[in-house]
Amino acid sequence: MNTGLKITAFAAALAATFGTAYGVGKGIDPVVADVTDVAASGAARHDSHGEASPEPDEAGGGDAEQRETPAAGGLQISEDGYTLDLGTPTVTAGQRTDLRFVIRDENGRAVTAYQREHDAELHLILASRDLVTYRHLHPTRAADGTWSIPVDLPRAGGYRVFADFTPAAEGAENLVLGADLAASGPYKPEKLPALNGTARTDGYEVELDGGMRPGAASELKLKVSRDGSPVTDLQPYLGAYGHLVALRSGDLAYLHVHPGGEPGDGRTAPGPTISFTATAPSTGSYRLFLDFKHEGKVHTAAFTVRAGKATASETPDEPSAEHSH
Repeated sequence: MNTGLKITAFAAALAATFGTAYGVGKGIDPVVADVTDVAASGAARHDSHGEASPEPDEAGGGDAEQRETPAAGGLQISEDGYTLDLGTPTVTAGQRTDLRFVIRDENGRAVTAYQREHDAELHLILASRDLVTYRHLHPTRAADGTWSIPVDLPRAGGYRVFADFTPAAEGAENLVLGADLAASGPYKPEKLPALNGTARTDGYEVELDGGMRPGAASELKLKVSRDGSPVTDLQPYLGAYGHLVALRSGDLAYLHVHPGGEPGDGRTAPGPTISFTATAPSTGSYRLFLDFKHEGKVHTAAFTVRAGKATASETPDEPSAEHSH
C-alpha cells in the first residue's frame, strides 16, 4: 500500500487504494445504524484510474495544479463494458435476505476472475440514502460468478449498493459500480448528523484531527482510545490498520481511502493514530466511516464533516453507533 493514499469515487475517481479477494468472509462487516440526523451521499472509484479536473478551492491556497478535483463516480451501474446486475433489488426491512448480484462483461457474461487487493476480490459497500445505515461487506463468489451475502437492513427506505473491484482481464482498471436497493416497510427519513470531531463506538473513542478540502489533498488523523487510554495494538484488517469510506451527502458519491504505510513495514505503528490523505471532489457535507480492528473485532466510527473547512467542528457527542459483524 502506498503512503500516498488514494480516494476512490464509486464509478469515476477520487484518491485512494482499495482491495479484494475470492470468497473472503461470508459474514457481515461493520454496520452503522440509527446514528440519528442523516442525509444522502455518494460514490466514487479509486482516482488512480480517473481523470481529474481542476476546481478552485474555496478554502484558498495552493496552485491550480495541486487542486485537481477527482470526478465523482459509483453513480452509474455500467462502465467500461462492465455492468452490476443486482439480482435482489428489493428486500424487506428487518428480515434476513441473501443479497445476490453478478458483474457482467460487455458480452453479458458473468465475470469469474478478479484481481486480489487487500485480501478480497470485491468489496461491497451498502449505505442508506440518509446515511444512517452503513455496511462494508465481503460477499462470497460462486463458481458461476454469482456473488451473495446475507443482509438484514434495520430500516425501510432507499439504499445504494456499491461494488468495488478490478477484473483480472489484461489492462482492466479498478471500477466502482452502483445500483439502487429498496427495503420495504414503514419509512421515516433522518437528517444528516451534525458535524462532529469525536465518535464513540463499542466503548472506544475516536478523535478526528484534520478536514477535507475540495480539489486539494489534506491529512486526516484518527486517534483511537478506550477508557481514556490510547489503543496501541490495533490489528490488521484487510491489510491495513484502518479503512476509511467517505460518502457525499446528496448524491451518494463514494470515496474509499487507505492509510499511509502498512502493517509490518517497519515504520507504521499499530495505533493509536491512523493517518489518511484525502481529496474531496467538491464542497459539501460528507459522512466518514472508519473501520478498525482490535481484540479480534471490527468496529466502525462515524463522523460528519464539511469539505472546505480546516477541521471538523466539535459538537456534542452523537449516540453510539450500532454494529453487526
